[in-house]
Amino acid sequence: MVFKPHQRLHLGAEAEVWSGQWFGRPAVRKQRRPRSWRHPNLDHRLGVRRMISEARLLIRTRKAGLSVPSVWDLDYEGGQLIIEHLGGRPLIDVLNDSATTQKQAQSILYMVGGAVRRLHRVATTHGDLSSNNILVEEDTIHLIDFGLASIEYDVERFGIDLHVLDEILGASHPQWKGAIDWVIEGYLAAEEELGPAPVLQGGAIPSASEVHARLEDIRTRVRYHG
Repeated sequence: MVFKPHQRLHLGAEAEVWSGQWFGRPAVRKQRRPRSWRHPNLDHRLGVRRMISEARLLIRTRKAGLSVPSVWDLDYEGGQLIIEHLGGRPLIDVLNDSATTQKQAQSILYMVGGAVRRLHRVATTHGDLSSNNILVEEDTIHLIDFGLASIEYDVERFGIDLHVLDEILGASHPQWKGAIDWVIEGYLAAEEELGPAPVLQGGAIPSASEVHARLEDIRTRVRYHG
């Protein structure tokens, strides 16, 4: 695995992420970090399972036409995943940029909603839809970091995916009132454009309106118990 590191992008509990080059191409390396409080054998098995799952889901969603990083190499014994380095700016930077107008923010979040719906239509939830894991490159939205992603058919899981983004937008970007509403507009519009939610091998995908209704239910539950 020939990777030349350039800059550390993120140091998380589970992995260390570096940008660099892989055979001369811009790439990202995700290096699994051992968890000392776990038994070493268990920690290794869990790390291998998660890394293989992430690689499989990236390949699966990429084949489905979504804008996610290509998988270039995987060393699951060494705990390394090499993926394509996508362009664009993190959504968190775009929304926190004083030069971003309301019209631009609304348009971008509308596109984000469409990208999330396309992800959900292939029975995949992201699991960590923060503004750090969404890249904006002109008229394209890239989704990155599939470490917590999974294949799902339960409407609750799709609703939770949107609720995570709702909470992030409210906590980290409170200056954009109604931000989640712009996301939902794009989410619902994608379904109108693409047609009814598909039925896949594992079952039927909940419709965009069903997921939206479940999001509202989750928000009500959170307010009630909060």
